[in-house]
Amino acid sequence: MPNCEVRRYRPCLLVVVASLVLAAGACRDRQGPSASAPPPVSVLVETVAAQSIPRVVELPGRIEAIRSAEVRARVDGIVERRLYEEGTDVPAGAPLFLIDSRDYEAALQQAQAALSRAQAVQGNAASEVARFKPLVERLVVSAQEYEAALAALQQAEANVADARAAVTLARLRLDRCTVRAPIAGRVGRALVTEGALVSASGATLLTQVNQLTPVNAVFTQSNLSLLELRKQFQSGAISAPTGRVQVWLTLANGDEYKEPGVLDFTDLVVEPSTGTQILRARFDNVSRVLLPGQFVRGRIEIGTIPNGILVPARAVQFGNNATSLSIVADDGTVVRRNVDLGPQEAGQWVVKDGLEAGERVIVDGWQKVQPGQHVDAQPMPASHS
Repeated sequence: MPNCEVRRYRPCLLVVVASLVLAAGACRDRQGPSASAPPPVSVLVETVAAQSIPRVVELPGRIEAIRSAEVRARVDGIVERRLYEEGTDVPAGAPLFLIDSRDYEAALQQAQAALSRAQAVQGNAASEVARFKPLVERLVVSAQEYEAALAALQQAEANVADARAAVTLARLRLDRCTVRAPIAGRVGRALVTEGALVSASGATLLTQVNQLTPVNAVFTQSNLSLLELRKQFQSGAISAPTGRVQVWLTLANGDEYKEPGVLDFTDLVVEPSTGTQILRARFDNVSRVLLPGQFVRGRIEIGTIPNGILVPARAVQFGNNATSLSIVADDGTVVRRNVDLGPQEAGQWVVKDGLEAGERVIVDGWQKVQPGQHVDAQPMPASHS
């Protein structure tokens, strides 16, 4: 009886096993061959090339007037009037202030009167010498009297010269009662008002005149950096500019100043307290945008890097005290290589060592791959490079 039951259910078991085998085969067919070999990761690469790269140094600086004159009192007195409009451009010699001049007018008249007296005495002494000269030849007048007359004439002439100098000084003091602009430029606000007492001995500051066209931009650079640049020039790593060194400015609000300047001075003295040297550039400042005291940042094109290689900043990997790039080799695998970076130019790094022209650098997607992994390298679109 049991053997009959086994024989009865054996065909059913065979049908179940066959169904399971067919179902497993169908699942394998639906998964396809990609289940064992995933597709390579797609990355964006940029093929680097050797090129001539401008070497630009960016430095902080401040605008200074090319000429700046402090207008100070040169006589004592009370300020009667201000003769200019504050903040305007004035020519050299323009009147700025008027100081009470009545005392100096009287002093000039007194000096002129003293000159007239001295001239009268001189004329009398000259007449006496003229009378004595023929008489002394005829021995009517003694030689001693003639010599005394000559001495009196010389003393009278000296008194005239002294009186004339006093007149000149009195006239100068009277002229200085009208305070004039020593240079052409823009005159600032008045530091004294009408009725203020000013002093020549105290050199009372009245206002200031600044020449704004052109102006200077003064920068500071560490002596160590300048020594390194000189070393690069000597080794040929940087080629010196063929013409004048141009400078571009960025204003405090981030705007670019459109008119380039020219580097015209490098100080030969190192500041002991800071270890820096002074660089100066001149700007025409026709638009009068640059004003003395403004903070700016200057970009100075000091030369070019021949056969330099640039890589986008986002392709550079920093970590473990090393700087590296992910490169796609000829066989399509990823190679991570340490590189030596130079300065940063226009958002890209200059690679000094570790990269050759023609190699493909992974710019986007290097975070998703590992060295030795096969990747699908796609060229970086021009709009994203």
